[in-house]
Amino acid sequence: MHKLRKLYCRTFQTALKLALPFLPYRSPKIVGSVKGLPEVITKNKCSRVLIITDPTVYSLGLTARLEKALKNADIFYCLYSGTVANPTTDNVDEALALYQENGCDALIGFGGGSSMDCAKAVGARAAKPRQSLAQMKGILKVHKKLPLLIAIPTTAGTGSETTLAAVITDAGTRHKYAINDFPLIPRYAVLDPKVTLGLPPFVTATTGLDALTHAVEAYIGNSTTYGTRKNARRAVKLIFENLDTAYTEGTNIEARKNMLRASFYAGCAFSKSYVGYIHAVAHSLGGEYNVPHGLANAVLLPFFLEAYGPVIYPRLHQLAIEAGLADENTPADLAAWNFIEAVKDMKKRFGITDIIPEIQDVDIPKLAHYADKEANPLYPVPVLMDARELEGFYYQIMKLGGASQNQV
Repeated sequence: MHKLRKLYCRTFQTALKLALPFLPYRSPKIVGSVKGLPEVITKNKCSRVLIITDPTVYSLGLTARLEKALKNADIFYCLYSGTVANPTTDNVDEALALYQENGCDALIGFGGGSSMDCAKAVGARAAKPRQSLAQMKGILKVHKKLPLLIAIPTTAGTGSETTLAAVITDAGTRHKYAINDFPLIPRYAVLDPKVTLGLPPFVTATTGLDALTHAVEAYIGNSTTYGTRKNARRAVKLIFENLDTAYTEGTNIEARKNMLRASFYAGCAFSKSYVGYIHAVAHSLGGEYNVPHGLANAVLLPFFLEAYGPVIYPRLHQLAIEAGLADENTPADLAAWNFIEAVKDMKKRFGITDIIPEIQDVDIPKLAHYADKEANPLYPVPVLMDARELEGFYYQIMKLGGASQNQV
């Protein structure tokens, strides 16, 4: 990256870090079970609810306990189950129409990050009906208070139940972009392990590594605070202690509960400290090829940790201690490599490869441009990179599988 652009990025990031204590960050109130939601809804003087979920979650019957609780409390609800893996502007338009037609005054995002992001975007459109989502993309462009927004994560990984971001894909261009503003933080997060019991092992693994990526990127970045470092360390410890069990013993309530806590802590960490290039590249892959976000993060995580090099070794050392891979006396470089190798080993155990086979080399300059535009200057990454440098990561995860068209 050019020196002047580096200076601009670091100046922007420093100014944002200095502003952190004065910004209206908040954490959602935690509810332990979906059975507690009727009381929450009535307490907030709401009576008509739109539940936003996806076809898989709905077909598995995971919304049944929530629907029963609402019925028993005589609370009207309608349900939108069309959310796709990377929610589109079409999803938001369809759900918003249902919300308006039924006179709803509350939203529940039920599922993975896609459903929660879709619910946030519907809330933003409901609050500002004259503005398109494209006009709200970027930072602090929502402004208005959303309807009551409740998030129920069924995957322990996205952390969307804690964040001020909604990531949406334009249905026409396939460009994926983020909307970031404080009103998008859900007012309540339901951490109910019972709704995660039906999660398939592979999705458990990829969403768990998604949470790990959140914690790691927040921790190794340059805008950490005491609180975000503490939350990131908590998340890493819980993930290393519970993800394998949740993967192999899907009905283990304790492991599922701890993974939900890990995802929540990681979400709180990156909400303030932000993420990095892993997320920027993953978002471009999700937008262009509909690659699940957790899978993209899982594939990319060790590649970026290796590329950042010695500058992140001291912080990876601390995370390695939390993961039980090192102690205070372990040399920082050895502890860092222990951590990176442990991530690679997890990927192998969970059947996650080192390639994204959908990548076409003709698309890479465009994808790298999107990632560069998203990350710079906002993300306080440990090492700055431009689009040209980011291109190398796309080629790396394509060529490992022999998928490069240049090789054919």
